[in-house]
Parts: sequence; structure tokens; C-alpha cells
Amino acid sequence: MTDLTPPDSPAPPRALPGKPLADRVTAEVRAALAEWAALTPPFQPRLVSVLASSDPASRVYVQSKARQARKLGLDFHVVDLGESVTQADLEAALRELSADESVHGIVLELPLAPGLDADEALLHIAHRKDVEGLTPGNLGLIAAGREPEALLPPTPRSVRFLLREALGDDLRGRRVAVIGPGRTVGRPLTFMLNNRGVTVTLCNEHTRDLPRVLADVDAVVVAVGRAGLLRAGHVQPHHVIVDAGINVQESGVAGDAERDLPVRAQTPVPGGVGPLTGALMYQNLVRAVKLQRGERVE
Repeated sequence: MTDLTPPDSPAPPRALPGKPLADRVTAEVRAALAEWAALTPPFQPRLVSVLASSDPASRVYVQSKARQARKLGLDFHVVDLGESVTQADLEAALRELSADESVHGIVLELPLAPGLDADEALLHIAHRKDVEGLTPGNLGLIAAGREPEALLPPTPRSVRFLLREALGDDLRGRRVAVIGPGRTVGRPLTFMLNNRGVTVTLCNEHTRDLPRVLADVDAVVVAVGRAGLLRAGHVQPHHVIVDAGINVQESGVAGDAERDLPVRAQTPVPGGVGPLTGALMYQNLVRAVKLQRGERVE
């Protein structure tokens, strides 16, 4: 049979799925929970999800978290304040949960109802119960290089896990471009990579000549929320692409990068950053318990 494949056809990028890493993280979470359950008396961490909107997607996410929590054996509660809650009442509820010693983790489901200020609300969550790592207390510790004292945002942490999977555990000296300076991914990730000795280039919508800026980096992380933003003309064969973008389209979910770019490795969407992010939130609950007990975490 004649081989009709052109000799210079690029090989498809190596896939970087998140599920194998997510399974590993989940196993570690199960082991910690089993150890606590075997104590006398048994100890079961409590995770509380706070809803302050009628957003249907948020309710679906909460139901998913509840199912996973039950599988893990967590004590999971939902505080549904409704879409008509005032800012003052939302903040009071978060302060009450933060002061409740029986509560070990708090998730404020976003987006909030119109008229509510998420940034103001997050100020009222104790940073050691903030399992999504979004409070100024946690972000400040990360920026100060004090990660062992912080709860790290799961999505940036997922990105860093995947970069280590592709580039090696020791990231010192690596060069990574982050496209998208958002609060939940790009900004904390920039500090988290710097804390591991990475030289970071942070790009935004005003960055000129993106192909030239990206040419010499080892990896590109894209987290903007714009489907197809990163294209073949932007990348090089040696690049590792970690796509943290989520864009819901009629054809399904797409990332910020085009599929099957001519690169060394690329995370799929869905199935890349997402599964690992979910697992790391529950690992954050384990970290939260240890921090609340005054234990040092890595």
C-alpha cells in the first residue's frame, strides 16, 4: 500500500488530559477523609455552598458538587439566599459561616444576582475557609510568595499541574506566556508561576505582535473566554498549550485555542483543565482543615 501522507505533515500534539491527574488528587482526598473518619470521635469536614442568584448554571454546578461530595463522604450543605437577598444580608451570612467552627469550607457561587457586588462579598469570607482561593487574603499571600499559608485558586493550580506534567516537575527557568489577566486565572497564575521560578509574560487584549511575543516561550496559557483566540499563526512547534477557556457554543464547549494546533502538547477542552480544577477544590478543603488546625501545608 502506498503511503500518501506528506513527509512534512506535522504530528498531532500530545494530549494533556486532566482526568488522570484529577483521579490522583481525588485518591489523596479520599485517603485524608478516611483517616479523619477513623478517628474517635469521627471527624467529617463540612463544605457550604452559598447561592445568591437564580442563575441556572450555578444551580447545576451546585448539584454536581453535591453529588461529588456525597461520593467523597463530605458533609455538604447549600445556603440558598435567593436572588432578592440584599448585599448586607449576603455579607452577614458569609460572616456567620466564617465564624462557625463547624464549617470548614465556603464557596460563594458566581455570578451573583444583579445589584450584588462579588468583590465586596468575598471580603467577608475567612481566607482559611475560602476553598476557591478568591479572597484578597489568599491572593495577597500568593503574591507575597507565602503559598504554604494560602488556599490556592483551583483553576490556576490546575494549569500549573498540567505545565509540570508537560515540562517537568521543576519549572525553574521556564518561560511561560499567560494570555488573559483575569482575577480568577491569569493574575494569580502569574504569581504562582513566579513562585516556582518561571519567567512569566502576561499578555492582554492590547498586546502587539502576539506571534513575536510568544515565539521564544516554552508554554502558552490562554484564559480569556473567547473561542478560537489562539490560532495556528500564533504558535510554534515547541510550544505547550494549556487552554483554560470555556466557551459554550451550539456545537458544544470550546476552549480559547483552536483544536489540534501544530504544537508539542495541548490540553483538550473539555477534559483538560476542568476535571483537575474540580478535584483540586476538594483538596483545598483538606488544606483548609489543616490550616484551621494550625498545620503547615505544601
